[in-house]
Amino acid sequence: MTPVISLQAVNKMYRMGDETLYALRDLNLTITQGEFVAIIGPSGSGKSTLANLIGGLDTPTSGTIVVEGRNIAKLRDRALSQYRNKHIGFIFQAFNLQGAKTALANVMLPLVFAGVSPRARKKRAEVCLTQVGLEDRTRHRPSELSGGQRQRVAIARALANEPNIIIADEPTGNLDTKHGAEIMDLLRSLNEQGITILMITHDMQIAKTADRIIEIRDGQLVQESSHANK
Repeated sequence: MTPVISLQAVNKMYRMGDETLYALRDLNLTITQGEFVAIIGPSGSGKSTLANLIGGLDTPTSGTIVVEGRNIAKLRDRALSQYRNKHIGFIFQAFNLQGAKTALANVMLPLVFAGVSPRARKKRAEVCLTQVGLEDRTRHRPSELSGGQRQRVAIARALANEPNIIIADEPTGNLDTKHGAEIMDLLRSLNEQGITILMITHDMQIAKTADRIIEIRDGQLVQESSHANK
């Protein structure tokens, strides 16, 4: 299988006075095209830092991060912004929707930043909302939607620019069991369509829906396990 994400000797450190704190330490990781990978670990283990580095939301102190053949560790701010917008779909625990905008307008936002024409971005956003089962909620604002529906809008937004990779940070963290299971079914469906999914979670039951589980502690990969779900 072709590696789509490859990290080599990645370190992320912070200075706290005279002390150096490592969020990640000499981490090596390869994710292949079409994998569904869950990253687990306790609070402060470095799992969200890992997701932020792969997603281009942060840069490593040292090491290489190659995503789809490009070493994003070397990109400057503008190039990183373009990378995030065109190559990565983000899903967050808190949904991160704009409350004053409709579901349709929220899904169109990445397309606005990508310079897509108003007509084309409306059409694409409608397709994405249909894909997540919300074609009848396009004009609803977040306050008029359930938690599960808001996360579906967030997933539709993540799909807007047709990314090959989706990073989901605690995608079920604010949902009850029923709606959390529905979101996981949706993520699995997207993965079966060929999208590579990297999911951060503290919930082992959620993690077990992935093909591979990677455990991180103190900034280092300590354990891996695979599951034959497909």
